[in-house]
Amino acid sequence: MKKILSIDGGGIRGIIPGMILVALEEKLKKESKNPDAAIVDYFDFFAGTSTGGILTCLLLCPSEDHPARPRFSAKAALDLYLEHGNEIFKMSFFKRLRAKLGLAGERYNSAIFEGVLEKYFGETRLSQLIKPCIISAYNIELRKTHFFRQQNAISRGASRDFYLKDVCRATSAAPTYFSVAEIHSLANVRYPLLDGGVFATNPALSGLIDVTKAFNQTRINDIYLLSLGTGRSRRSYDYEYFKKSSAMAVVPALIDIMMSGVAETSDFFLQQLFQSVDKEKNYIRIEPGSLESIREGLDAANPANIEKLVALGDRTVSENEHLLNGIAKFLVDEQKNFRSRLSWNFLRPEK
Repeated sequence: MKKILSIDGGGIRGIIPGMILVALEEKLKKESKNPDAAIVDYFDFFAGTSTGGILTCLLLCPSEDHPARPRFSAKAALDLYLEHGNEIFKMSFFKRLRAKLGLAGERYNSAIFEGVLEKYFGETRLSQLIKPCIISAYNIELRKTHFFRQQNAISRGASRDFYLKDVCRATSAAPTYFSVAEIHSLANVRYPLLDGGVFATNPALSGLIDVTKAFNQTRINDIYLLSLGTGRSRRSYDYEYFKKSSAMAVVPALIDIMMSGVAETSDFFLQQLFQSVDKEKNYIRIEPGSLESIREGLDAANPANIEKLVALGDRTVSENEHLLNGIAKFLVDEQKNFRSRLSWNFLRPEK
């Protein structure tokens, strides 16, 4: 059975799946009786968008001393948000004034964000990741999706390989929050990319399709998919506000509506797919049932809201304690029983 871990986008709300991953990793250590057990050991494939793409890269980033082992634990991955979230989403007075006036331009200084990514990833490349993955972005000039694939980076070389810091910058370049990411492959091919959340906030479907294409003879009834969300927004928007506000003033609200809708649609289709083969228990979606206790914005990273996000993440873990115990037991048992893995099919590279 091929096991997929998918992590949604959601800006600073990445704290929520981050805390779920910390809890799961601890349970895996306990269940396996291995203090060095890591999330990367128990999944065959990873999918991430935006903040989920960052978490994916952190979980799969190789240690400098031991390239087959992860550089960051789930706790260290979460710390990026706890220690740098407020720094990344800190708006200068000038940018705050422009935002209030409804003027165009990025809200936050991309250079600060890029500095944090440089600190964590340095010169590590996509091809060096420990496990196969897919991370989404969107090419604004070609008007098409762009998928960063670890396997393509390996099989096709420099033309499809990128620095991880650039992958993370591109997948999380949310419109109006950060400027478009202009990055280059190692072959120096230019890519102008936006946040993958514009079309795949929930990347689980993308991961499912990639696995069925890349692994030999794999069908949906031989797949186990754990999908971690950042919470479904139930916020309502006032008609009069939308009617009277400038176009730029309502863009963040439109992005929120669009991303929430895309995530819910993917979840619905995945439920239907797994039910169609009587394998509904092989698809698990974990996210908070309500975001009422927090400020929901992708950029709501002030210390008070980060504390609330931590509390919400902790509550989500507690509410799913039994489920997480079951997931850990299943993953450990699977690893014991099925250690051999089918090789990737390189005959169908990305077009």
